[in-house]
Amino acid sequence: MSIKRILIANRGEIALRIHRAAHEMGIETVAVHSTADADAMHVRLADHAICIGPPPAADSYLNHAAIISAAEISGCDAIHPGYGFLSENEKFAEIVEAHEIKWIGPKPEHIRTMGDKVAAKKTAGALGLPLVPGSAGAVSDLDEAKAVSAEIGYPVLVKAASGGGGRGMKVVPEESQLESLMSQAKSEAKSAFGDDTVYIEKYLGNPRHIEFQVFGDGEGNAIHLGERDCSLQRRHQKVLEEAPSPVLSPEERDRMGEVCAQAMRDMAYRGAGTIEFLWENGEFYFIEMNTRLQVEHPVTEMITGLDLVREQIRIAAGKPLSLTQDEVTFTGHAIECRINAEDPFTFAPSPGKVTAYHPAGGMHVRVDSGLYAGYSIPPHYDSMIAKLIVYGRSRDKCIMRLRRALEEMVIEGVKHSIPLHQELIKQDDVLSGDYSIKWLEEWLKEREA
Repeated sequence: MSIKRILIANRGEIALRIHRAAHEMGIETVAVHSTADADAMHVRLADHAICIGPPPAADSYLNHAAIISAAEISGCDAIHPGYGFLSENEKFAEIVEAHEIKWIGPKPEHIRTMGDKVAAKKTAGALGLPLVPGSAGAVSDLDEAKAVSAEIGYPVLVKAASGGGGRGMKVVPEESQLESLMSQAKSEAKSAFGDDTVYIEKYLGNPRHIEFQVFGDGEGNAIHLGERDCSLQRRHQKVLEEAPSPVLSPEERDRMGEVCAQAMRDMAYRGAGTIEFLWENGEFYFIEMNTRLQVEHPVTEMITGLDLVREQIRIAAGKPLSLTQDEVTFTGHAIECRINAEDPFTFAPSPGKVTAYHPAGGMHVRVDSGLYAGYSIPPHYDSMIAKLIVYGRSRDKCIMRLRRALEEMVIEGVKHSIPLHQELIKQDDVLSGDYSIKWLEEWLKEREA
């Protein structure tokens, strides 16, 4: 079984990333694009390009019929969804497979299970993953919520069962505020996701966000590729990621990685996945699983030497994992900076024309971006325009190389977040690796004061 032509159902840097991996494997690519992305770099470089609609994502990149039609018209035998958009839409995955097109992603039933946070938590517990103390499932009324919260102890976190990004999520410091904040969480969840189902977890005071990259072949074989530390966040959005985590020992990595890999073997999971945890005082607590490629996958590639997109394509083609767990090695340190078209400190979006562009270069410096001088960044989509990834033999050497690369990189014509990253890597807590998921927002508040 082989794949000869892939439709890339995405845009921006990830579409270009998929195109490059495919071409290195001798596979043709088809770019789909909205009218706003007609001049995008991945559209220019793909073997074929098809316009699938106007700028709004609902009419283009989320349009099931348009994408399937484009795949059939262009003779594609596989679809890669990248991340975001339709990458975790089990209905679309089912439609793709019903049209006898290979879905470069997990089995639809696994996307469905892990996309529902209540079902995901139950499944994770059954698979032996450590859980945050909380409700066994959805909380239906206030009395049940009070009973659960009293048992696990305040503060608690009320969370939407569907969706993410901080919406439908409320911290409840004491019982007197439970009714009001639970109502707000349900209202937000209904508005954002069309589902007001919520559940309750113990609120951890100062945790880190640590995630494990896993891969399965769908036949019961699975490996882990170590962890990434994604604790530098603003409003639940990751800003800088690194691998390995500054706080884990090799023994902790091996132990927790094997727990994750075994869970994937038991599921007969297929393709790439990321199991996300909160980590505090040496303990891991499962929060969710992303059944797709992650934005931050390049740091894992840097320290393992494995091309994750290539591996996704191989598995979708029915081939076995390209290496065993014993063959996975971790060398050095990697850091990724997400570069967004926005004010570096107010975070106000800044779409517009790029008048000058010079990516950083040199040994062990990678820039994933579709930017070029003269390109107009559209206002319709996510503001991320580039990822700067650097590698060093040690964390200190990696940070020194990152400092140099940030100084070298030029993006003119729009505001961007490079100045934020330059400030971050001057901070003692970041340099020492002593930070939590709350650190960045607290630092920004102090900076404004």
